[in-house]
Formats: sequence, C-alpha cells, structure tokens
Amino acid sequence: MTVEFTLDGQAFLALNGGPMFQFSEAISLQVFCDTQDEIDHYWNGLAAGGDPNAQNCGWLKDKFGLSWQIVPRMLGEIMKGPDAAKSQRAMGALMQMKKLDIAQLRAAYHG
Repeated sequence: MTVEFTLDGQAFLALNGGPMFQFSEAISLQVFCDTQDEIDHYWNGLAAGGDPNAQNCGWLKDKFGLSWQIVPRMLGEIMKGPDAAKSQRAMGALMQMKKLDIAQLRAAYHG
C-alpha cells in the first residue's frame, strides 16, 4: 500500500513495508526556516504529542515517531563560514539547544 502526499510543494511517496519496518532516525524530513517565527510554528506543531526526550539540536520526533529537523536557513552560512572559531562557537551553542534559536546562534557566532 502506498500513499502520495505533498508538503510545502514537495511531492512524497510513502510505502507501507509491513510491521518489520519501523521509523528510525535513519530518515528525517528537514524544514528550512527563514525566521524564528517559522521555527516556532513548525516546532510547536510537529512536537505536539511527540516524545520530548527525542528533541535535541533542532531534531524532534512527531506523535507518529517520524524524525524532523527544523533548521534555520542561515545555519549553513555560519557553519561553513570562513572563521572556524566562530563556526565552532555556533556549533557549541547549537549542541545545547532543543529547538534552535536564530538569535542565540548568531550571538554565539559573533562572540
């Protein structure tokens, strides 16, 4: 049995492979966000009913056990920036977060 669905204009096809196949972190869906409001919106909606112990570094599991990454689009810029020390500070801040906070990531990056 298959189901086709669209999320934010992206088409997906899901297959029911039977009970021997379970969700795991081996697959996750990424949602790139431009603002903190977007991060808050997707995080709060997808985290509702999910496992609060499975929330770390921008990752969460929804109520169905599917893993999501709610990521600020600017994260790539600061992680791949020309100054490795700045990127390491931002990564250190990220590692302490559950839901990612753009202002805190920028503050850590800029020192």
